[in-house]
Amino acid sequence: MRFGIAFKLGCLMALFGMLPTGLAGYYIYHSSRDLLLQAAERDLLTSVQVLGRNLHASLRNISLDAQVLTNGPQVHDLDAIQDPALRTTVQDNLAESFRAMLLAHPDYMQIRLISTTDHGLELVRQDRDGSNIVRVEGADLQEKGHYGYVFEALHMPVGEVRISPIVINHEQGAHSGLGKPTLHVSTPVANADGKVFALLVINVDLDQLFTQLQGDLPKEYQVYLSNRWGDLLVHPDHRRTFGFDQGRRLFLQDEFPEVSRLLADTGPTALIGRSVEGDRRDKLVAAFVKLSDNAASAPFVVLGLGQPQSHVLAQTSRAGTSIMQIALLFSVLALLAAVIASRALIRPLRSMTDAVELFSRERKISELPPRADELGVLAHRFHAMKQEILTQLGDLTSSRAAFEHLARHDPLTELPNRRMCFERLEQALVAARVNDRKMALVFVDLDHFKEINDEHGHRFGDLVLQAVAKLLTSSSEGADCVARLGGDEFVMCFSDLKDPQKIIGLLEKLHQCFQLPLFIEGHRVKIHASMGVSLFPRDGDDIGTLIQHADHAMYRAKSAGRNRYSFEVLGGD
Repeated sequence: MRFGIAFKLGCLMALFGMLPTGLAGYYIYHSSRDLLLQAAERDLLTSVQVLGRNLHASLRNISLDAQVLTNGPQVHDLDAIQDPALRTTVQDNLAESFRAMLLAHPDYMQIRLISTTDHGLELVRQDRDGSNIVRVEGADLQEKGHYGYVFEALHMPVGEVRISPIVINHEQGAHSGLGKPTLHVSTPVANADGKVFALLVINVDLDQLFTQLQGDLPKEYQVYLSNRWGDLLVHPDHRRTFGFDQGRRLFLQDEFPEVSRLLADTGPTALIGRSVEGDRRDKLVAAFVKLSDNAASAPFVVLGLGQPQSHVLAQTSRAGTSIMQIALLFSVLALLAAVIASRALIRPLRSMTDAVELFSRERKISELPPRADELGVLAHRFHAMKQEILTQLGDLTSSRAAFEHLARHDPLTELPNRRMCFERLEQALVAARVNDRKMALVFVDLDHFKEINDEHGHRFGDLVLQAVAKLLTSSSEGADCVARLGGDEFVMCFSDLKDPQKIIGLLEKLHQCFQLPLFIEGHRVKIHASMGVSLFPRDGDDIGTLIQHADHAMYRAKSAGRNRYSFEVLGGD
């Protein structure tokens, strides 16, 4: 039986129709798959770096909280108080400060003041017990001198903070902290003569801390944390963590072999890895960074974020289905229109192949000539598929930009946060040094803000902070930076300050603004502030010293009666 030319041409057109379409689809599928994987890897790496910076910031904030508590009223005088009634009153006040700190920070499990004598006997102790805060007193106070976070911290200078390695809390009577992964933040407390007589210790719940840090991450992200040897400290499966505490060793590098390079002293500080468990689609793609902290006992920890590879490739799978449907449709058209459409088919096929190659190479979408037949449908499907891929890539880029914004701005007031504030202050300080200019820092702290929170609630307090942020921004003309450091503390920076006397005018203006009431949700609220100023280079040559000087000046204003400012001009207040 002989076949006619139409049949042969139809078969030939079907072959050549299916071949370029299949090749183009295969190329697009694998190109988009690789692009999505690379974009997901970059997004994971950016996210884990942001998470690492947030973890460092949280540890710094915990250290600052410890130092704030050690500088509370009469804390330094506690060692010299002989009157039992007065000593009890001071301890009660300190216990209330501990309680307030525990209420403000759900990741704090325990705050204690531990004596350097009597084998490290606890002097004041507040524990978290479920949803309650419990004060431990009398015979229930324990001796802690044999724990590393006590005897190692005793050798530290006053003002320094020790962050312990992460362990499981086995201390009996620890209430909610018992059996949980924890770290201890401890700092010495000195009396008026500078002699260390006690330690202040904050016990941090690691699970709660990471729950807060993960709040803004996509739900499919999984968090990993290990010590310098690779022992799992945080893992999606809690049964695999702290194996060394149970007589077994479970290592992160057994699940992600690439992590072994991070654990080496000369290895990289960040990398991408894939798990060796599960089948090909169920494997995890993860990004890891090495975090070091000079204040910690361990040299470094490894932090990672991972997500299932199948989730990353879900869009590619849908694109593959569309490509298969297009290929089948095109084959049917080629068989039915073999002779009549032979010439008409060659030109649009070539145009589509060129468009696909242009998209794969340069990510450009070229417009194909409009057609009302099946080839027009095919071209439209190609165009829709490429638009979908570009949309997904754009979403990944937007997500990465959102993470960066969250890392640098305060989510409540939209002002620069502590990290971005210090970056801008360092830039302004460098410019001031190079150009031999003066610079001023204004430290603003709201008076009696806690009472507003207690009376109207934290939501109302947040509205007050937003209103104060707008007031500072609108009233501080010429400020290079207005930022919120945390809580009710704000900082303003003025570079290129030709006349320090101008700061007096600004302070007077701000003071007058704080005398006017704020109208928030129908409430007439009077909020005052205490302000302190430091000048560069007179008060310090680095940001830390300038911030500290402005902070001390602000406290002088509070000590003088609040609702005022303190600024030294030519040696006088």
